[in-house]
Amino acid sequence: MTSTEAALPSREQLLHELYEAAELEHTLMCTYLYAAFSLKQGEQEGLSAVEAEATMRWRRAIIEVATQEMGHLTAVWNISAALGGAPRFGRGNFPLDAGALPAGIVVKLSPFGEAVLQHFIHLERPHGSLEREGEGFAPEFMFTRGVPLKRLTPMAVDYDTVGAFYEKLAADLRAFVAHHGESNAFSGNPALQLSSAEIALASDKPVICMKTALAAFSSIVEQGEGAPLHSAGSHYQRFLAIRSEFEALKATNPSFSPAFPAAQNPVLRPPLRSQGRVWLENEEAAATVDLANAGYALMLRLLAYSYQVPRPEAEKTLVIDLALGLMHAVTPLAERAARLPAGPSNPHCNAGMSFTALRDAAPLPAGASARRFFSERFAEMAAAAAGLDTGADARTESAARILSALRERAVLGFEGLAAAPVSAQVPASPPAPAPSAAVKPPTPSVVDGVEHIEGKGLTLLYEGKKCIHARFCVTGAPRVFLANVKGPWIHPDAMSTEALVEIAHACPSGAIRYTRKDGQADEAPPPVNLLGVREAGPYAVRGELRIDGRAAGYRATLCRCGASKNKPFCDGSHHEVGFSASGEPATGAAEMLEVRDGPLAIDPQLDGPLQVRGNLEIVSGTGRVVARLVQTRLCRCGGSANKPFCDGSHARIGFKSS
Repeated sequence: MTSTEAALPSREQLLHELYEAAELEHTLMCTYLYAAFSLKQGEQEGLSAVEAEATMRWRRAIIEVATQEMGHLTAVWNISAALGGAPRFGRGNFPLDAGALPAGIVVKLSPFGEAVLQHFIHLERPHGSLEREGEGFAPEFMFTRGVPLKRLTPMAVDYDTVGAFYEKLAADLRAFVAHHGESNAFSGNPALQLSSAEIALASDKPVICMKTALAAFSSIVEQGEGAPLHSAGSHYQRFLAIRSEFEALKATNPSFSPAFPAAQNPVLRPPLRSQGRVWLENEEAAATVDLANAGYALMLRLLAYSYQVPRPEAEKTLVIDLALGLMHAVTPLAERAARLPAGPSNPHCNAGMSFTALRDAAPLPAGASARRFFSERFAEMAAAAAGLDTGADARTESAARILSALRERAVLGFEGLAAAPVSAQVPASPPAPAPSAAVKPPTPSVVDGVEHIEGKGLTLLYEGKKCIHARFCVTGAPRVFLANVKGPWIHPDAMSTEALVEIAHACPSGAIRYTRKDGQADEAPPPVNLLGVREAGPYAVRGELRIDGRAAGYRATLCRCGASKNKPFCDGSHHEVGFSASGEPATGAAEMLEVRDGPLAIDPQLDGPLQVRGNLEIVSGTGRVVARLVQTRLCRCGGSANKPFCDGSHARIGFKSS
């Protein structure tokens, strides 16, 4: 290995450093917000008019700094995504264990005060500053992270200041890009990043090259950690200004106490290590903090999810708006918590929002299951907010109103997105006159349970036993398929032949088929054989199907709950039995197949699984590839612990296929 190769950072190492940068910005943001939430507001909370005006300005300034930290965090996320990585949304709980950051950087939750303010100044100090650490924030012991030797395993680096860390990160990125080239280095999809189109905190331009990446780093350094000593408006200078004014007010009134005595590092359960932590025993305080934490966690999930949705899809903007709305709900709850007693074990201490981190804040798989999760979570939080004593403090009432409004917006927004694919799958038909009530639809002939309805351009085939009521027909062609009428209900001539053909293709079960009379080709096999796993529902299969040895067209929905009375086809029984199974199974072997179409044989095994042979791509409900294979056995008893694949559970539970 040459010396150049030894010094060259890998993409893995760069992502490792960016993940630490994300955790650093994230934790700083939380500590600043915690201090701001603890500040008293107004003369009614024991301040003089001058003191009240000053603390309000300090609160506004600290929240602005925290907001800028959020912007820095967004920049780091974007650079991570530009390099092809998944942005880091997680972090450790407070107080951080030693080793997560360099020994000289201590992070914990504390209310506003002289020591905390000095700690903030120390954290934001530029290179060459002699500002001391705040009292009580010195590291327990000094340590060195990593080793100076080249390792494949990504290693932590030490740094004296946050600005020095970003200088190291920028230098590593330059070296990486110089070696690999910009197009190879920045291989991530820029449409997945956040921009000013979704959030004001982000840069107008996604990170797509070295110039835009360095511009993102520069904005971080110039605003905060690493700004020149006398840089006007930097975080360092803003905290210095607050300290100067604080000292002046203390000189005038030595008893001036601008903040409530919020807990240092509050926790919602008895801590394993009580030192430096405060257990919130007061139930009102605990319930308030619990709701604030839930809002914060859901905000992170929404932000993480936004990186799964490409611009300009409406879902990206929706989840960002919901995330920002949650911050408006969390703020009054956090402020309320700082005004409530912690409990009998800490009689001179108030509560405070603990910013409890999720065990895993990775994004949920995009699609219907995530939307359902978000809608459920908003409903749970709105209900919890309504259960608080909203009359005790206007802040609690405000949070409850915000959460109620967010719940409604989430439901309406996600329902609108769920409806959108229908219009995308079924093109609008040319205007056609609605059939007159006096004009009766043609009477079908029935052959082997299949209705044949004659039209001018085609014969429409309808097989009721296969219908799963996906409703693409009655919503996409309401003039052709007359819902809720007695007797014949299909008017094949109320829509153009081409448009009606597309409606048939949208039918997932194959209940609707056709044969053309106008000389045009009938339905052809799809170019890729696909099996979609529906959330809590059936398998939706497309291909040149042979089911149980017989030609079965090109579309089918097959039972996977074990309860259908029309096996192997789905008949909707999964709704009746309350079948619950994910539509988002984990990704397995997914190497590209040499051939992706061709016959697909599906043979239901007696009292056993579906034996599948042929080229097949299994996809989740959101379209993510789960597996690509040429033969497999799929669960149809509903009991496998390895869905969609069979694990032998049919024998254990006594599944009967007929």
